[in-house]
Formats: sequence, structure tokens, C-alpha cells
Amino acid sequence: MLRARDTLSAAEARRIALAAQGFSGAPRLRARRPFDPALERLHVLQIDSVNVFARSHYLPVFSRHGGYDPGALDRLLWRSGEYTEYWAHEAAFIPVADRPLFGWRMDDFRARHQRDWRTRAGAGAVENVRARLAAGGPQLVRELEEEARGARGPWWDWSDTKRAVEWLFATGEVVSAGREGFQRRYALAEQVLPDEALRPVPRAEAQYRLIERAARALGVATLADLADYHRLRAGEARPAVARLEAEGLLIPVEVVGWRSRAGRPEAAWIHRDARVPARLAPDALLTPFDPVVWFRPRAERLFDFHYRIEIYTPKEKRRYGYYCLPLMVGGRLAGRIDLKADRTGRELLVQAAWREERAPARTAETAVSLLSRAAAWQGLERVSVSGVGDLALPAAFDAA
Repeated sequence: MLRARDTLSAAEARRIALAAQGFSGAPRLRARRPFDPALERLHVLQIDSVNVFARSHYLPVFSRHGGYDPGALDRLLWRSGEYTEYWAHEAAFIPVADRPLFGWRMDDFRARHQRDWRTRAGAGAVENVRARLAAGGPQLVRELEEEARGARGPWWDWSDTKRAVEWLFATGEVVSAGREGFQRRYALAEQVLPDEALRPVPRAEAQYRLIERAARALGVATLADLADYHRLRAGEARPAVARLEAEGLLIPVEVVGWRSRAGRPEAAWIHRDARVPARLAPDALLTPFDPVVWFRPRAERLFDFHYRIEIYTPKEKRRYGYYCLPLMVGGRLAGRIDLKADRTGRELLVQAAWREERAPARTAETAVSLLSRAAAWQGLERVSVSGVGDLALPAAFDAA
């Protein structure tokens, strides 16, 4: 049992973090829902619209437990009533029961942007959305819109209706009642959520519970790590951390190599229930939005892995590729693989593959195995490799 101010090695900290995140060896599969263990560990599942390989919310389960039916996960997330969407990290799925823990964020958003909707046009758009949802139930934005769409694109130049419905979503009046073609179908919160999901939780108590969930999901963490998990400010996280420490749920520790900007040991805490595995060396492909890497300072501290997604970087300035997935080998981040699914040709395209400076000798072999399984999971037949990058892979190989 760890005691306050015990010292952890960097390797121990990595193993603790990976075990807390669900990389615990043999998957604890459930016949009906093999993805439950990952969802329980993560607490939030980040959503992203990019579908060049697979949508981001599908990948954390694959990374931890291997192939499964994405349609079954969709049914759980969008139709079971157990999960809902909110700005819990970025846009993310969360348990419906924990939605009240973000009521303070909804209130803050309303207070911050109330002035934007006091104009006649803005207020009218908000009232119109409320009325149409009350009368017609869940609807897509295009069903709510009365103004002509004209030349507007799907991700820019929002209409007044789109702006209004997103404002109501952020303030909690409106929720997602499923998706169609990855577009949200909106509903008034009281139309689809149980009463207990609408009851407010006091701000300090909600933030305390969120920090405890973050600590459990991270295993060992700094204040910045704990705050970032649900996007709290450090000043909001600090009182919750102090309370959790006083209650014995968080144990102060030092981690070798974790240093503050001033060069002093970085304050860190381990969750009381965290495991310290003697050995844990998983292999996995990660989404860029996996909690293992989504907070870039933590990825650098844990894995010495400097990572930036290059989707919004002009093509000529990209170093690694448009959608590079971090490659984990033996519990270390050992490479980056830029993937694209060619569904017409039934191929998984490796557009670039890179290895880190201290990558294990078996990195290429592991990448082939993971890519083969990833292709099969996505219903593809082959893997085709461009040859770009310094991780040498076969030019082509079959899906597993």
C-alpha cells in the first residue's frame, strides 16, 4: 500500500496510468456488451466528426479490447437512455446519471453568452427553437430551420437556428436525442432525460465528484491532469483535490522525472484504488482523442511523446500526416501511423508510418499485427502501405 510522499519511478507511473485506463491485459469481456469495461474506466468518450479511418469514439474500445460491433456501441450510446452528450471534455458521451455534474458549466455558459441572445433576432430564434421542439419533439437542425440554407456549408456560416440550438444545447435546455448521418437530433431535455438527470448539483460538490472520477480514470496525476480531464480550471480543481486528499481518496506521491517549470518535483497524487502492476506492456493503436494522449503535457511527461494532430495544418507543413494515430508498443508510445479507410476498394491505407527514436525492436511487427486487426474490424480486406515514413512495413498484407 502506498503512503503519502512515496516515490514512483517513471515506469511505475506509466503502468498505473495504463491500468487505470483499462489496458489491463486480458479483456473482461461481457457477452452482451464487451465495451462496458472501457466506458466505465474512461467516464467520458470524446466525439469527433473526422471519419477518415473510424470515428474517434469507436477507437478507445478497440484499443483496449479488440474488435467488436460498432453498431452495438451506437445503440448503447444513442438509444439505451444510459448515455448522453455534453461538453464534458470536448464534445463527449457521458453517463446520463452524471449529466447534473455539468450544471455549473451550463450556468456559466448562459451567463457568459446571455447578451448574445438579447437582440430581437437572437431571442426570436431561441424562442422559435423551443416552440418547435415542444410541439414536434426531437428534430434535426434542417427540420427546425425556416430560413433558406443558400450556399452555407455544414461546418461554417451557421444559420440563426443552428446558433440558437447550439446555445440551448450548451446551456442544457436542449440535448441530443441520437444522430442521423452524424448530425444531432435535438430535443428539449425534459422530453428525453429522466427527472434525476435534471436535478441540479451544487457547483463545489459537482466539481469534487468530477475530480474524483478523473483521478480514478488517470490513476496517477498532477493537478493540471486532473483539471483537464473534464476541462476545469486549476483554481476550481484545487479545492476538490485538497478535499479528496483529506479524505484519503487521493495520496500525494512524487514521480521520478516529473518536474515543474521551476525545476522542482511536480506535485502528484495517486487514487487510493489505483493498481500498481508489476508488469503491464500493452500494444494498441490510439485515437488522437484518447485520454492517454489528449492532454499533450501529460503525454510528454508519461511517455516522452510530443504529439500534435495535423488535421488543420496545411498539407505542405505537415510532418507526420493528416490523421496520425499514436502507436503503443509494450506500454510505450513508439510510433505514429497516418491511416485512411478506402471503403470502396476495401483497403486500409497506411499513408505514412513513423517510429520514435527509442522504439522497441518489435515495433514494425506489432504495427503489422495491429493494422491487420484494425482492417478486419472495419470490414476491410487488405492493408496497403505507401512507404512514406521511417517505420518499415510490408507493402501490403491481409486483414486478420
